[in-house]
Amino acid sequence: MAWQISGEYMETCNCAFLCPCIVTNLQGRPTEGDCKAALGMHIETGNKDGVSLDGVDFIAILQSQGPMGAGNMTVGLVIDSAASDAQVEAITAIASGAAGGPMAMMAPLVGRFAGVERAKVSISREGERWTTLAGAFIDETCEGVLNMAGQPLVLDNASHPVNSRLALAKAVRSVFDVFGIQWKDDTGNRNGHYAPFSWSG
Repeated sequence: MAWQISGEYMETCNCAFLCPCIVTNLQGRPTEGDCKAALGMHIETGNKDGVSLDGVDFIAILQSQGPMGAGNMTVGLVIDSAASDAQVEAITAIASGAAGGPMAMMAPLVGRFAGVERAKVSISREGERWTTLAGAFIDETCEGVLNMAGQPLVLDNASHPVNSRLALAKAVRSVFDVFGIQWKDDTGNRNGHYAPFSWSG
């Protein structure tokens, strides 16, 4: 059956701003040698196989050992503990690419699906500052890079599964500790993005 989800997303990663992965179509070497990123996803409206996904928050976290385009990535999901088992099943199918849609184009690059963890996930926004929290697993905040008129600078026509138009942001805080993926930084010099999304399959 057809499915659709739409809402808002934010992410931080361990690359120095501006992430070479996004501007080299995943062929560039990450600035730290490997790539670690956490994508916080807030579903405003969604449905799969008759299961409502309205209001569910989840995080896709990944690690590549070199350029993302080389594949063999590890990917895992942290899904809000308030989600039902049916919602978890639906989101897992969508976010893993098993149900088709935008994440399916990333599936050939994934060497290991690390599974699903449950935690209280919250994604919040204050102006151009976004924060995603998930228990002891994820604590990340990014803030948009603004032009002189106070509007976010954007990267357009990007080859990114969430949206082809991404706001540029710097990671204010970026802490990951889940699925063996660990990272901690609060220098303000790391990469981030945010954007609305609308997926279907």
